[in-house]
Parts: sequence; structure tokens; C-alpha cells
Amino acid sequence: MRRRLTRLQGLWLDGEFLKLWIGQTVSQFGGQIAMLAIPLTAVLVLKATPREMGYLSAVDTLPFLLIGVFAGVFVDRLPRRPVLAIADMWRAALLAAVPALYLLHALRMAALYAIGFLTGIGTLFFDVAYMAYLPTLVGPAQLVDGNSKLEASRAAAQIAGPGLAGALVQLVSAPMAVLGNALTFVVSVASLLLIRRREPPLAAAPGRPSLLAEAREGLAVIFRNRILWSLAGCTGTANFFSSAVYALFSLYAVKQLGFTPAALGGVLAVGSIGGLAGALGTTTVTKRLGLGRTIVLSILVSGVALLLVPLAEGARWLVYATLVCSQVLLGLSVLVYNINQVSLRQTITPQRLQGRMNASMRFIVWGTMPLGALVGGFLGSAIGVRPTMALAAVGSLLAVLWVAFSPVRGLERQPEVGGEPIPGASV
Repeated sequence: MRRRLTRLQGLWLDGEFLKLWIGQTVSQFGGQIAMLAIPLTAVLVLKATPREMGYLSAVDTLPFLLIGVFAGVFVDRLPRRPVLAIADMWRAALLAAVPALYLLHALRMAALYAIGFLTGIGTLFFDVAYMAYLPTLVGPAQLVDGNSKLEASRAAAQIAGPGLAGALVQLVSAPMAVLGNALTFVVSVASLLLIRRREPPLAAAPGRPSLLAEAREGLAVIFRNRILWSLAGCTGTANFFSSAVYALFSLYAVKQLGFTPAALGGVLAVGSIGGLAGALGTTTVTKRLGLGRTIVLSILVSGVALLLVPLAEGARWLVYATLVCSQVLLGLSVLVYNINQVSLRQTITPQRLQGRMNASMRFIVWGTMPLGALVGGFLGSAIGVRPTMALAAVGSLLAVLWVAFSPVRGLERQPEVGGEPIPGASV
């Protein structure tokens, strides 16, 4: 036993991080249930059209576009851990409304839109606070390790979660399956409340500037930094086009490819093995290729993976194989990209600006997602689902240009906090 314990290193020995990690792992599994069950509720129970699916996909991320930059100001003014707990309780209550309305025969698309939008507000505050909280919990030197472990949990959830979600949908119906996600948020709240490590006091801005002035400061951090705005442009472009694809994905799989909920969940689960490989192998790949080249290559591969989705046709085995290959490549490349670019952003940004930087970044890169989903929904109704997905997949390849022609490409490693400055990284 002692020999096994000596093999554990780094954050595996940090009990406070493990509390956060356990809670987030459980909620990630729950998130996979809602990610499949809510679109299937719209398709199977409410008979949604392509345009309605676009609306449904858009409302989840619309808060990032409307109030994203202001969320960061509040996060930088408040302790982050209570914000995380309140956001999880908020989302649990909202998601529990889906099965309740279904049982009351009152579930409509308008209700799904409202729940999606309000849940998105909770997700906005949670994500911004979470990315600002992690550096204070584990320290800058362990950010990549922390992000890798959390992304490994996300990848594991993406492997097992869709299969569980598909089985739940077939067993208890899509609306009732959403209750599983609500319960996992309760577990996440409990894990957050158990953390005892105190956050360092937040440095108050001199003169207590206005909400608008602090929001502008958060945006300025990004647009005055070539590395940050290159990452913002790259991620925002990729999210715009991928949102157009995935706004129609459930409708495409069920109506055009004839997938059952269980079969769709199975494809997503098997394909998500790539995400786990990406989370576990990011450090090795980055050391061999260099940080910049890894970021460029991973975002390029993600665009190629999206192209395979509308190409899924022919014999049933070929359709399955094509979609699984797409999901494996997408999971692998997106995880490698996200671990590296999020860690880079967190490392080069001062702690007092973490909330605003992350909120402003979310405003840019997630603000494109509702726009992409709306475009996907409208084009899907106008020119057809498959042509729209093909057009959007081709467009996603443009994302690589942002980082291929920026200082990001030349980075060999993550910069050291307090070390020598790197080109374009001054904030």
C-alpha cells in the first residue's frame, strides 16, 4: 500500500483539489445526459423543426453574448467558490423543471427555450468563476496538471455519459432523463462546500471604477495582447461553425440517419475515447511538438473531423464508422487544444484580472455560438440539413489561420509565472 501511495504525485495528493475534481467529474457525467436528452426531447416529444433546433441550441449560450463581459466584473469582485455553488444550485433547480413540466403535460418549446437561457446564465457565471478559481486553488505551477485532470474527467464522462443518457431516454423518456443532470449538480455543490482552503483576498481596484469601466478593462486585456486575441479569434471562429453543425446534429442523426437514442448515445460514447486520449496525452504531445505547433495542429484536426459528419452515408456500418471516427478525432483535438490554450491564458494574465479576462474571452468565443446555431437552423430550413452541415464544416477550417499567423505558433512551452516575458504576452 505504501509503495502505491509513493507513486501518487502532484495534485493526486492535494485533498482540496480532489474535492473539486470529484464534484466536477460527477456533474460532467450529468451534463452528458442533458446534452443528449434535451435535444431529443425537442425532436421526439415536441417534434421540433430545424429552425426550432437552431433556437434551442442558441439560447444555451446566448447569455455569454449578452452579459458575458459583465459577469467577469462580478466574479472579480466576489469570492469565487460561493459563486460556483450558487450557479450549480441555480442550474439544478432549472433542469428539474423539465421533467416536472412534462409530467404536468405543460412542456413546450417555449419552456425549453426559457430553461435553456436561464441555465446558460448559471453556466456563464460558473465557467468564469471556475477558471478564475482554479489558479488560486492549485497554484500557477500546477495549472496544466489541474486542467488535464479535469479535462480527463470530462472525456471520461463523454465516453460513458452518452451511452447512459441514451439508455435513460429509452427507459424513462427524454424529459425524465434530464432529472439525472439536476441531481449531479447537487453533488457538485456538496463538493464545493467541503473545500476548506481559503481564497487569497482579492485586490480592490483603486477608486472602485464603474461596472462598465471594469468590463472595458477585461476586454482591453485581450485586445492589447496578441496571444490572447489570436486565441479568441481562433476559438470563436471554430465555435461559430461547429455550433451550426451541432444545432442540427440530433435531428440529422434521428431523422435522416435513422438512429435510435441508444444508438446515437453509443456512437458519441465510443467516439469520445479520443477525448480521453487527448486529456491523458496532452503533456506528452506538447513536449514533443512544442506548445504553439500543438495548438495549430489540434485546431486544424478538429476542422477536418467536423467534415466527416455530413459525409456519413452509405451502408449502416459505414455511417457508424464515419461518425465514430469524426467524434474520436474531434474529442482528441479539442481536448489537446483546450488544455493548452486555457492554461496559456491563465498563466499570462494577472490574478486580479482573471475573472474579467475569462468572462471577456467567453463573451467572444461563446458569443459566436448562438449566432452559429441560429445560422445553422435557418440554413437547415432553407437549403437542407446535410448541405448546411457540410458548409459549416468547411468554414471551421478558417479557425487555424488565427493561430498559424500569430506569436502563438512560435511558443515552445507554457511561460513561467514571473519568468522572462514572451512575445505578445504583456498585459
